[in-house]
Amino acid sequence: MDVPTWVWIATAVVTVVIFTFDLAIVGRRPHEPSMRECTAYLSIYVGLAVIFGLGVWYTSGGTYALEFYSGWLVEYSLSIDNLFIFIIIMSKFAVPRELQQYALMIGIVMALVMRAIFIAVGAAAINNFSWVFYLFGLFLIYTAVKLAREGGEDEDEYEENKLVLWVEKRFPATKEWHGRSIFIKENGKRMITPLFIVILTLGTTDLLFALDSIPAIFGITKEPYLVLTANIFALMGLRQLYFLIGGLLQRLIYLSYGLAFLLAFIGVKLILHAMHENELPFINGGEHITWAPEIPIWLSLVVIIATLAVTAVVSLWASRRMTPVEQDAATGPRRDWDDD
Repeated sequence: MDVPTWVWIATAVVTVVIFTFDLAIVGRRPHEPSMRECTAYLSIYVGLAVIFGLGVWYTSGGTYALEFYSGWLVEYSLSIDNLFIFIIIMSKFAVPRELQQYALMIGIVMALVMRAIFIAVGAAAINNFSWVFYLFGLFLIYTAVKLAREGGEDEDEYEENKLVLWVEKRFPATKEWHGRSIFIKENGKRMITPLFIVILTLGTTDLLFALDSIPAIFGITKEPYLVLTANIFALMGLRQLYFLIGGLLQRLIYLSYGLAFLLAFIGVKLILHAMHENELPFINGGEHITWAPEIPIWLSLVVIIATLAVTAVVSLWASRRMTPVEQDAATGPRRDWDDD
């Protein structure tokens, strides 16, 4: 896929404009968005992703368009699982409801910048070392097994990462909230506010999620431009998704298992591809393994859609027959969205 420099620049400019506009709207009037507002914004972002995919189809062909849609769906589905952690972070720090979307927005912008760096490093590694696909594939399979074993349990045991803990110990902080301010002065001394800690936690936590999602999307497409844009569109609607589906998350009791299957599937796909590109001397004498089957992109898209659909339907069907206590046992206790 030949992407001209001006397209990269235009994509970066449009992304900055959209996020700046979104941040300006949120920053001007901190509030808890209504369902109508979330639905409207989310519809716009999803529509933009669909239109972008059609543009890729028109300019570069159907294969690349299917790669974009597949990568976007994978990133979006993994983002839904990440919302569980975001909910716990908001609850842990007792973030006022009117400040939650502002904190999410800043955290998402930070995450996008860090993901772009991660994507650039990953793309360079793949272009120079084909054996990286083996590592990505094995890591995704390991993550899938770990996710399937833990189910929803790990979401309840969230612990602050080392960077956040270091910042909390190193810099003086106030325990009081001061609106959208991340720094204040008390008695002539500059201090950080709880909002600063929350934003840092959200941004760095999403970077940890990228350790799974970035290798996963490289299993769908090896085009850096598609990897980046799929991440951009997935992160665009994450804030609205957080508020829109709130209580529904508790009913997706088998989401972790569905995502585990997807990660394992993509991990196997990466390993099969690595076997075709094999250059490791201790594997088949350094020769390409031509008998290993290649999984076509259309089949990947079918598997992704089918897995997400089956996971959602089975989860909702099963959760309707459970009491709230049984749902908590299946997914781990979630935040009660009606109590704030």
